Amino acid sequence: MFRMSDDLAALDLSSASALLQEGHISSAELTAASLRAIELSQPRINAFISWSPEKALSSARRADAEMRAGKRRGPLHGVPIAWKDVLLRKGEITTAGSKVLRDYVGDTTATVVQRLEEAGAVLIGALNLSEMIMSPTGRNAHYGDCRNPWNPARIAGGSSSGSGAAVAARLVPAALGSDTGGSVRIPAALCGVTGLKPTYGLVSRFGCVPRSWSLDVIGPLAQTVKDCAAVTQVIAGWDERDFTTSRRTVPQYGDRGPFDMRKVRIGIPYPLEHFDAEDAVRDAIEASVRKLEELGARIVEMRMPSLSKYYDLATIVNKAEGSAIHANWVRTRSEDYSAAVLSRLEAGFHIPATHYLDALRAREGLLRALFDEVLSKVDALHFPAVGMEAPTLEAAADDIPANQPALVESLTRYTRWVNFIGLPALSLPCGFTPSGMPLGFQLIGRPFAERTLFRIGDAFQQATTWHKSAPLLQ
Repeated sequence: MFRMSDDLAALDLSSASALLQEGHISSAELTAASLRAIELSQPRINAFISWSPEKALSSARRADAEMRAGKRRGPLHGVPIAWKDVLLRKGEITTAGSKVLRDYVGDTTATVVQRLEEAGAVLIGALNLSEMIMSPTGRNAHYGDCRNPWNPARIAGGSSSGSGAAVAARLVPAALGSDTGGSVRIPAALCGVTGLKPTYGLVSRFGCVPRSWSLDVIGPLAQTVKDCAAVTQVIAGWDERDFTTSRRTVPQYGDRGPFDMRKVRIGIPYPLEHFDAEDAVRDAIEASVRKLEELGARIVEMRMPSLSKYYDLATIVNKAEGSAIHANWVRTRSEDYSAAVLSRLEAGFHIPATHYLDALRAREGLLRALFDEVLSKVDALHFPAVGMEAPTLEAAADDIPANQPALVESLTRYTRWVNFIGLPALSLPCGFTPSGMPLGFQLIGRPFAERTLFRIGDAFQQATTWHKSAPLLQ
């Protein structure tokens, strides 16, 4: 047995940042370790679509020179970070995991990537994903399946599969993903890392290949809540190139000052049939609730409205907007799509415009009702992230499109509804199945309550060790 990466590559972001600041390691050493780990893991995990060793090492050496000169830019300075291959970087190919965009070279840089660069992060490579952001499995007919580092015979989750797998395999301390119906939280849970789906409008989406205009968000994945907070601090905030971003002042997410969990109210859905999950998942979820209660949080049983309505409306919006985005390519380049993705896109063309508009009109009222009836009474909701352990690649085969709806629904049951009303959600590791696969839960908050979620999640991780577990490969 051997660890997938050496000790430097296995550092979490905060630890790497502290060692860089103290001069105990260099960014060049840290980046070289990450590059070695990527090379070692790629044949088994396939987390990356592309990476640039020379460019990354040059950036690392520049970061070292700046830090030696006393010009440290912040906690991300000199730290390797990767991004889901839907984010444009000027002069580089962005594929979105597709054959359609195999040769597409961006003429601009995504705002979040630009902000990482300005913070001094070493941008090391573009991560694998489901084709055109279209599946929660991470399977990809064009660039190969991204596989789960805990067991390469199983899926990593998607669509930000490479983001979850790369962080779990200790290839990079942090990564960016996008989340339309769970695409950050699903791989975070199935790979055993921490991931944030931010409030709609907190983070700019300029320069991101879209999946659904009114559902997409960009968020971080990392080993810890603290690290997710550090990345969010950099990428959040108003962007004049994306007028859906909020002008709210971004709070200090990394504040670890006095925090009294005894004042925290956490709601759990009641009746418990909302937890339609495998036994191992249910046990881990219930244990995480008990741990939060031990830490002082007040657990409140909440009679939730039926989430199926939220889920079904999210599905309508997702399909309709996705098909509109791809309409021209479907007409002119249908042969460049896999059968499974083409099948999902074609379904969207049959949704009446009235159904789509009705779904959009329902959003504000449903959010207001959920706030009045539930969110106003608690600081966060506690839900499973995924109700099952990571399926095998064979079970998640997408060569028979008719088999996909049931699997997609099973994987996104607890996540997709959150996107419809734009709420923030934080996925945290909370255990393992008997076969050794990670499990996770999510904390769902009020709009723009990321700081509260971070503080609750950080308290949980200070009292547990699930997030410290790393996979080994035979």
